[in-house]
Amino acid sequence: MLGLPTARIEVRRLRLLGVRQGLPRRRLPLRPGLRGWSRARLGEPATWWQCGYALVLGTLYAGAGALLLALLAFAGVLVVTPLVVWALAPETVMIVPGRPVPGAWAGLWCTGAGLLLVVVLAWPTLLLAAAEARLARAMLAPRAGDRVIELTRSRVRLADAFEAERRRIERDLHDGAQQQLVALTMTLGLARMELGGDEVPGAALVERARGEARRALEQLRELVRGIHPQVLTDHGLRAAVEEVARRGPLPVRVDIALPHRLPARVESTAYFTITEALTNAVRHSGGTEAVVSARLRGGRLVLRVRDDGLGGADPAAGSGLLGLAERLAVLDGRLEVSSPKGGPTEVRAEVPCEE
Repeated sequence: MLGLPTARIEVRRLRLLGVRQGLPRRRLPLRPGLRGWSRARLGEPATWWQCGYALVLGTLYAGAGALLLALLAFAGVLVVTPLVVWALAPETVMIVPGRPVPGAWAGLWCTGAGLLLVVVLAWPTLLLAAAEARLARAMLAPRAGDRVIELTRSRVRLADAFEAERRRIERDLHDGAQQQLVALTMTLGLARMELGGDEVPGAALVERARGEARRALEQLRELVRGIHPQVLTDHGLRAAVEEVARRGPLPVRVDIALPHRLPARVESTAYFTITEALTNAVRHSGGTEAVVSARLRGGRLVLRVRDDGLGGADPAAGSGLLGLAERLAVLDGRLEVSSPKGGPTEVRAEVPCEE
């Protein structure tokens, strides 16, 4: 795993040279500990690109860099030759074995040769540095595909977090405020029984308070179902849609055949897509029947809501269809509406449902 620290060191070195370079964002390990970290790192394409970069850097570029360094060192020796000659003042100085340089002033040609060699080596040194920077950009930079994958994962995590928060709010309302309203309704009913007939002072007021408590309880139940119905959590999509069909004024035939439970975010999106489509059918279609179907096809959940109404539904005109399309887009889903004048209207939605 030397590729990971090598990549980080190279990025910092390039930044010192004025080359702006970044590394791909790391995926968070699903499990704690070394095993979870190793599994997350080995499963990322960026890790293997960084290892490849370290391999290329340690072979081709290391050899070329060592050769340039040796030549520069030799040029430095040539440049300082007159100083050595003047300091030691021997009759001859041997720079190359077997080829003596006679006299102190004769060493000046070594200085000229050394300076010329430094100038000549400057060009390949710059070329090597530029090639290394380009290689770092090509192999270490975040790729568009990696960014798309990370954005998709981030979007799914946000959807899961929102769905968990919706379930928490639903649970708090169901177990808290709703139960308190039920207790209040029962207490008012007992008080009404204790008071006896309507002629008793305060009996009518207690009865009215009891009715208001019942209406508040019904409104709270509708609110809870709108946030996240408990039946969806407990029994899945089919049971939740069947409950909606039983409550609605429009006859609905439910044809949902799924081999297993789907992820919570997918079930929630599918449920609210179906309920919104049925609400539109009741309010705008003027139809007498609706059909809801759901199937899994190629890793995607395909939903259809069809009514025999008058048609003419336009997503751009409102009616909740635009909101449905935006809700589906969060999970990379899509919405299609077929609603010719005279009907029928069919709302078709697809949602990816891989874990």
